[in-house]
Amino acid sequence: MTFHPPVQIVAKAGDSGKYKVGLPAWNMVLRGFMAGAYIAMGAGLATICGTGVADSLGTGFAALIRGAVFPVGLIIIVLTGAELFTGDAMLAPMAAFIHKISWMQILNLWVWVYVGNFIGSVIYAYIMAYGPYTSWDAAGAVTVNAFGMTALGIAKGKVSYVGGAAMWSLFLKAIGCNWLVNLAVLLGICADDLIGKFFGIWFPIMAFVSSGLEHSVANMMFIPAGIFINGFLAGTPQYVAELNWVTMWTNNVILVTIGNIVGGLLFVGVIYWVAFRKEIAALK
Repeated sequence: MTFHPPVQIVAKAGDSGKYKVGLPAWNMVLRGFMAGAYIAMGAGLATICGTGVADSLGTGFAALIRGAVFPVGLIIIVLTGAELFTGDAMLAPMAAFIHKISWMQILNLWVWVYVGNFIGSVIYAYIMAYGPYTSWDAAGAVTVNAFGMTALGIAKGKVSYVGGAAMWSLFLKAIGCNWLVNLAVLLGICADDLIGKFFGIWFPIMAFVSSGLEHSVANMMFIPAGIFINGFLAGTPQYVAELNWVTMWTNNVILVTIGNIVGGLLFVGVIYWVAFRKEIAALK
């Protein structure tokens, strides 16, 4: 199994970031759309596989099951060349440190990829909400099944961060999440073979999901899926009034996005650049 030493991993991360900022905007959006959908695939799978597990095996094991299946999204992204905002939060700044690209180029990449991620995530959330999370009879009446109720519960929890202490907790969860996500990205770069990339990505992503941390792009699927399901429950006791497109942003995604940037840029990008800058200079 071939793997690269740390200094080469950091250098390759910078090269990857330089390539990404050079993409045309339409391609950033397209690749971002792909990545958003792939992360949503993992989120949808985690929702289904985690349903009912806590009742029989306990909360911790349910978290482990969700974490074990969620990494499929990032594995597909890394192996197929899609663009994920949270990974670019580290890769693009790394390119700025090594190759002296401009921060306007980085911001341009972040904006277009973020837009693409959101579109892909919401479309797949719609697919899950109107597909596996519900049952439909011949008359077109809908019944929300157990998977849909799990999706609703997840979304409800994600918009429940209200007040300063709760928001600080959310921010810290977002930092921890993207710290792990970008370590997964670096481990994906570390290996040259498929199996090495698979396990390098899988363990950190499993850790972040099982730990209950917050990922902005995953939440672009989790919360919209819950919103769609909530619409089917209007007028019932299960309806969640505080779950809507506004609280999605104000109670979760905006702050999680900022925390994800801090986790990727500072705790991985800056730290690894400072640690290996002399060795990277010697490679040139």
